[in-house]
Amino acid sequence: MTFTDRLNEYVRACFTAIWIESHEHQDALMAIAQLCRAENWQLALWDIEQGLRIPGREADAGGNDPLAAIRAVNSLATLDGTTILVLQNYHRFLQSAEIVQALAQQVVTGKQNRTIVVVLSPIVQLPVELEKLFVILEHNLPDREQILEIARGIATEDTELPAGPELDTVLDAAAGLTRMEAENAFSLSLVRHGRITPQAVWELKTQTLKNSGSLQLHRVQKDFSSLGGLTALKSFCKRALAHSHRGNKLHRARGVLLLSPPGCGKSEFCKALGNEVGRPVLILDIGSLMGSLVGQSEERTRLALKVIDAMAPCVVMLDEVEKAFAGVNGSGDSGVSSRMFGMFLGWLNDHESDVFVVCTANDVSRLPPEFGRSERFDGIFFLDLPSREEKDAIWTIFLERFEINRDQQKPDDTDWTGAEVKACCRLSGLLNLPLLEASQNVVPIAVTAAESVERLRVWASGRCLSANEPGLYRHVIKPDKTRRQINRNPSNN
Repeated sequence: MTFTDRLNEYVRACFTAIWIESHEHQDALMAIAQLCRAENWQLALWDIEQGLRIPGREADAGGNDPLAAIRAVNSLATLDGTTILVLQNYHRFLQSAEIVQALAQQVVTGKQNRTIVVVLSPIVQLPVELEKLFVILEHNLPDREQILEIARGIATEDTELPAGPELDTVLDAAAGLTRMEAENAFSLSLVRHGRITPQAVWELKTQTLKNSGSLQLHRVQKDFSSLGGLTALKSFCKRALAHSHRGNKLHRARGVLLLSPPGCGKSEFCKALGNEVGRPVLILDIGSLMGSLVGQSEERTRLALKVIDAMAPCVVMLDEVEKAFAGVNGSGDSGVSSRMFGMFLGWLNDHESDVFVVCTANDVSRLPPEFGRSERFDGIFFLDLPSREEKDAIWTIFLERFEINRDQQKPDDTDWTGAEVKACCRLSGLLNLPLLEASQNVVPIAVTAAESVERLRVWASGRCLSANEPGLYRHVIKPDKTRRQINRNPSNN
């Protein structure tokens, strides 16, 4: 059902208080005006700059006074018709008790003379007195068909608009943009390249997401060839995303939860996954969603999830998710973290967009048990320290990347992670030292946090899938050779 159809239903049912959430006021106003003309309804508009006005004729009832605009709406009512008053960005004035009271009374009066109050705002900020009186209607971002229509309007010649798979790439790149942002991106591409290409669209989208603060668009040229090991995890994700079709919601991949000690390649895997399967990677920063005002954190979370849905198909990464929702089981933040976590869990379970979620964690004890239940993720993988074969592949990658002589002797890399191999190669090139000397500056996490790493391995054994081999991860507990041997035979004393 379209935005206009839903608005039509609410007005016909005499919902006298409607809140429209939209970042594109002009498009929403055009849709409302077209509906009013089709239904022969009277339309009045108000904003702080131009005051109260009626399209097609002059009206100055109350000027730019927000309270006078509410009081003047009844004078616009007709005996047998419907009047709609659209208040733009009126959420800025709802801190006044007088305005809130006048608006609440007008909602009741509107039932008698069919005067409908519509608040048009980019966010929903309802005081408690009005929560039960308003119905909320979303003016959605443009879908792929609408984006294609915008592109055809910008491209005046057939050669300026690609076709086939390249056109699909352009539409995927523009997903999640507003109508004006899409127009700007297509126009920039025409000026820069002479045709509409995905590159200019990605550039503008990156800037747009950066302005939001909570989402970051990560675009690199790395793919799975830049990662050593993780064979089973790579195969699982590629197969899942290869069968994730837009037309069949039952076959859509949901995502994976990656558990490992720090430095085993969780974040690098997610960033490389997007390029491997041809999807953009969005990094969601949970900390940036926290706001100082009441309800601001929840609103930012809902908006971020809405943008993610609009940008599908894509890959979304939540790094170190156990730290992001650290306050879930506490009360230090008045339950804000719990509510945000609940919203995210509900979205994980119910979202129908083609979004592949990758969550990483280093400490499973801080994750609520409901987070990893079935149907929220397609699999929970444990990334152990790399094996000898995987470590050799990692050495090859970083020796080549940092242009280091491969013939020199390598250090003892027992219990090293991929991050520690990279650090050794980087320090060797930075300090102009042989690998053996550079390794003296590297202390592996398996030594500095040996107890927590072993505890994590024991927990994952039999509970998580192995990232390196098909099937469940199995940890073989090695005897502690450092433990003092006790001679229990008294005859030897």
